Amino acid sequence: MSDKVHAVITAVGGYLPDYILTNQELSTMMDTSDEWIMTRIGIKTRHILKDEHEGTSYLGAKAVEELLAKSKTDVKDIDLIICATSTSDHQFPATAASICERVGIKGALAYDIQAACSGFIVGLTTAAALVETGRFKKVIVLGAEKMSFMVDYQDRSTAPIFGDGAGAVLLEPTTEEVGVMDSILHSDPVGVKHLHMKAGGSAMPASHETVDKRLHYIYQEGQAVFKHAVSDMSEASAQIMERNGLKGEDVAWLIPHQANLRIIDAVQRRTGVDHDKVIINIDHVGNTSAASIPLSIWENEKKFKKGDNIILTAFGAGFTWGAVYLKWGY
Repeated sequence: MSDKVHAVITAVGGYLPDYILTNQELSTMMDTSDEWIMTRIGIKTRHILKDEHEGTSYLGAKAVEELLAKSKTDVKDIDLIICATSTSDHQFPATAASICERVGIKGALAYDIQAACSGFIVGLTTAAALVETGRFKKVIVLGAEKMSFMVDYQDRSTAPIFGDGAGAVLLEPTTEEVGVMDSILHSDPVGVKHLHMKAGGSAMPASHETVDKRLHYIYQEGQAVFKHAVSDMSEASAQIMERNGLKGEDVAWLIPHQANLRIIDAVQRRTGVDHDKVIINIDHVGNTSAASIPLSIWENEKKFKKGDNIILTAFGAGFTWGAVYLKWGY
């Protein structure tokens, strides 16, 4: 126990939509196969929000509602909600505001963070810093994505990768030596050209031409993204471990962004963490972008013990990447 305030995760919630899109079904939509997808990416199924009238806030609200119910937290006690997303309901207002409306949170500050697949660890670091100041006592950080809305189901290089879902954590102050202990976050604009959506923003507003040219979908140069993801996630994870005097055997769990099984394996080798201590759910969830890490935490919550050293690491468009060192708090 010390006087220093840490921000500790005290509860988690998550949501995956009911509809499961299999590799078999994808193979009826484009030239692909279960073997092709499993060999290259490691994904068997992904969850899809089929209701075209519901957006990311629907997914996020479901995760937040579960978190509030599990932790027996009154909506009146939440004073900040940060939503990491690249698939906001609208250009404005923030999806966080729409989530508040759905779950009945009033008066709290609510805003979005857009750091692509790294969004959750950026949001977690931001929220932890705000909790440490003493200004905020109960903060919800979530990653929520309806990736299916910007996936081109005619493009076999990207369509099998992405799924929909949301995961949320509750952060509270503590003077125990648990919680968010350290983080390393980076960006490099070299990645802008390799991974983006060409149209739909202020630089190229939607028009008949942009729709006809199918410019409102994910554009990804896979090889360049893969190369940077492997090196940057591996290096950030190794750096944060070294900075905090951690060796592979000291890490109870490594929770990497679920982008590609080969990337995850490379990060595991670089950190020296045992393979059975690496959280992997990409096979049945796919890449849910900013929702990836909180969904992994949600699905595996029962495995964690108080004091466990956990490394989170992510990489996304921008490029943005980094790692967070946290000690589990319950």
